Amino acid sequence: MEPQTDSKPIPLMTPYKMGSSLDLAHRVVLAPLTRQRSYGNVPQPHAAVYYGQRATPGGMLITEATGVSDTAQGYTDTPGVWTAEQVEAWRPVVDAVHAKGALFFCQLWHVGRVSSYGFQPGGAAPVSSTQRMVGPQVRHDGTTEEFSPPRRLAAEEIPMFVDDFRKAARNAINAGFDGVEIHGGNGYLIEQFLKDSANDRDDGYGGSLENRCRFALEVVAAVAKEVGAHRVGIRLSPFMDYMDCHDSDPHALGLHMATKLNDHNILYLHMIEPRMALVDGRREVPHRLLPYREAFKGTFIANGGYDREEGDRAVVSGYADLVSFGRLFLANPDLPKRLELNAPLNKYNRLTFYISDPVVGYTDYPFLP
Repeated sequence: MEPQTDSKPIPLMTPYKMGSSLDLAHRVVLAPLTRQRSYGNVPQPHAAVYYGQRATPGGMLITEATGVSDTAQGYTDTPGVWTAEQVEAWRPVVDAVHAKGALFFCQLWHVGRVSSYGFQPGGAAPVSSTQRMVGPQVRHDGTTEEFSPPRRLAAEEIPMFVDDFRKAARNAINAGFDGVEIHGGNGYLIEQFLKDSANDRDDGYGGSLENRCRFALEVVAAVAKEVGAHRVGIRLSPFMDYMDCHDSDPHALGLHMATKLNDHNILYLHMIEPRMALVDGRREVPHRLLPYREAFKGTFIANGGYDREEGDRAVVSGYADLVSFGRLFLANPDLPKRLELNAPLNKYNRLTFYISDPVVGYTDYPFLP
């Protein structure tokens, strides 16, 4: 591709004011990406290099999914933010991002049933909305991952898990983060309550759409009260079926959540598009998030297979305020610059997404000369 020659900035590189006080220089956001390099669930010095590489003046980064408690883990070497040691380890990572002039949000995560006995305190069963197991999943490298039977949370236990998110949010702010993103998608605990394939409860947290959304909205309320709604976002994926978690009416679910989130006045809603379709040999973003963008009154971030062309279209049409990029940002630490110049992009290597090496597939992707 030829470099961009027009002096007029592309839509993705135009400034945006998020909320009342957060000024962004461009619309390109680092999406949360599991990297599995936090040995013993503690962020490491190489994370400061990784995130610092991807920070730009006026940019916005979201961390990899970060556990809210010792029951929240389901993968090796994913970070947490529930201990004092973890909070202290996050500080230099946050400092590296802030030194570049970027905003940094911490994604708060509980895997729920996407876990096994070996990751749980005392070898206990993973917790969930249900006792239904996740079926075996094929990993990116062709191997199979299996999970342990979960334990259905009793209604009286649920406030303790809401409180885990609240405390983790406070810890994240104490570590220096500008805000937090509640992970409500991708088949994990909050989504296990939201979607009717995984929520077979007959109490106040199951059955009707309103009941299934109750846990998610209680988490939002608790976190917003603790750190301020102006520091809170949430990520939702109503159309995804990841980890056997799907819904019979994803549109109704997404619209209900987008509308109810307005009651809490949170900063942003981050939503994942339905799966891309092949159109004339090219993967094309479905662009089906508009009803939720119109329903939600705060900043709207779109995610899911976007490239420069699709991202520009989303911004210029008002379809999204910001666009988050995952694999492209992983492989291109200077992605905003490359998009601005229409420069060639590095190709990502799936086989190094989740290895534990502190450099390979992590901080060794090249910058533009």
